[in-house]
Amino acid sequence: MDKNVIFDPAAQNPGNNTGETVPEVIQGGETTSVSASVDSISTDATSTGVSPTDNSAEIQSGDTTVQSAEVTPASLPPKTRGILKKIIIGVIVLIILVFIIFLIVPKGSGNKKVKLVWWGLWEDTRVMQPLISEFQKSNPNITIEYVKQDPKQYREKLLTRINNETGPDIFRFHNTWVPMMSDVLLPLPTDVISPNELKTDFYPVVQKDMTGNGAIYGIPLGADTLALFINTELLESAGVSPPQTWDDFVKAASTLTVKDPDTKKILTAGAALGTYGNITHAPDVISLLFIQQGISINKFPEASKDKKVAVLNFYTSFSKGDQRVWDSTLDESLLSFARGNLAMYIGFSWDIFKIQALSPDLAFKTYPVPQLVGRKSTLASYWVEGVSSKSPNQKEALLFMQFLKKKETAQKFYSEVSKTRGFGEPYARSELAKSLKENDLLFPFVSQLVDASSSYFASDTNDGEGGLNSSVNNYLGNAINAIVNDNSSTETVIETLDQGVAQAYQKYGVQ
Repeated sequence: MDKNVIFDPAAQNPGNNTGETVPEVIQGGETTSVSASVDSISTDATSTGVSPTDNSAEIQSGDTTVQSAEVTPASLPPKTRGILKKIIIGVIVLIILVFIIFLIVPKGSGNKKVKLVWWGLWEDTRVMQPLISEFQKSNPNITIEYVKQDPKQYREKLLTRINNETGPDIFRFHNTWVPMMSDVLLPLPTDVISPNELKTDFYPVVQKDMTGNGAIYGIPLGADTLALFINTELLESAGVSPPQTWDDFVKAASTLTVKDPDTKKILTAGAALGTYGNITHAPDVISLLFIQQGISINKFPEASKDKKVAVLNFYTSFSKGDQRVWDSTLDESLLSFARGNLAMYIGFSWDIFKIQALSPDLAFKTYPVPQLVGRKSTLASYWVEGVSSKSPNQKEALLFMQFLKKKETAQKFYSEVSKTRGFGEPYARSELAKSLKENDLLFPFVSQLVDASSSYFASDTNDGEGGLNSSVNNYLGNAINAIVNDNSSTETVIETLDQGVAQAYQKYGVQ
């Protein structure tokens, strides 16, 4: 590899008061408020000696006693009769309204028992149950069954089950899957999460990935980026500082590479770039270079051919010629790094646990990925929770999504995951990034999210044969192999790659 090779040098530089008046009766020059009682209705009868509590009265005249007529509404004064009529009409109207409400409102609607099924991938039930229990405290009528799925062929199984109406109500999907899942993803209403909330609370890459046709389709519990892993012992021994630019990266990779003097076989690789099959996250790493060159992944087939040629030439130069620092004879890059045979590796935060499991005593650190001078960007990859458009319990599922978006839920999720391993998934909510500053291994991944973009050239999504990720990755892999193994011209390879990607994009309606 030519240590002076720099890809595209030019690019571096109201209230309850109704206002009604209570009716009044004027008696003897005094004003008396009328209430719906017998006392007020029988005021005139009292003035003639009639007891307000009797239904009849006697009139004394000498020795003659005359039995009075029974008091009826007709015998009341005209003004009193009018008031009584209004009261009766009001009572009747009230009874009718109560009856209508009784018919319209479903009986026991607040106590309806609903069961939601939630499909996940990476976390066990014991991790997710505390979140579920917290939600059920406020929603005791909703039961949630969390089911951890096998990642293999996950997307195909998910679509099949949803389409035959035996799938989950809520499910996890990759951030690049929106075009593939559009027919079964329920748009989230603004009372669940509004566009402004998505913009304010989450990173720009989430806003871009989860928004389409004016709707929001998912809420992430975590997010991740590519970062640079370095073997501290190897770099310190060679007197090399962690590179910040690709210029520095090229020089460091050359310095750190150790070869057998006779066979020229690589004993210690300086960096893992250049090939495809034995580089963990190869499509993501190449996507990183595309994005840093200003190539829009969504418009990849129409993007500048010169920029794409520059990226592939730069990438493959690490494995070509006598100056190579990596080749196809070496172990997969993550394994090589864990064994101490690779000085610099580019990967995601979850790789930390794999490396530590393979080699608990390996000393390594993480840093932001190298950049072009004057630019700052990396690649994001993450998983999102969504609601099935065919769920019979959409109202309840949306209530749970409203719970998942909360800051407190993200914190609890991180805390529960941390109980099973060194740390939880990096926060997808931007306001929580500062809480991870003390974690030297994790924070470099989080610190880059503000400048991250995503790519359909994504590894480890398990989207299945014929899926969007698998399809474009195959075309990309063929392009790299043709350049490295067959010495094909990069210009010819790019034409074939563009045609394949365009076909895959058209199939899934990528815009």
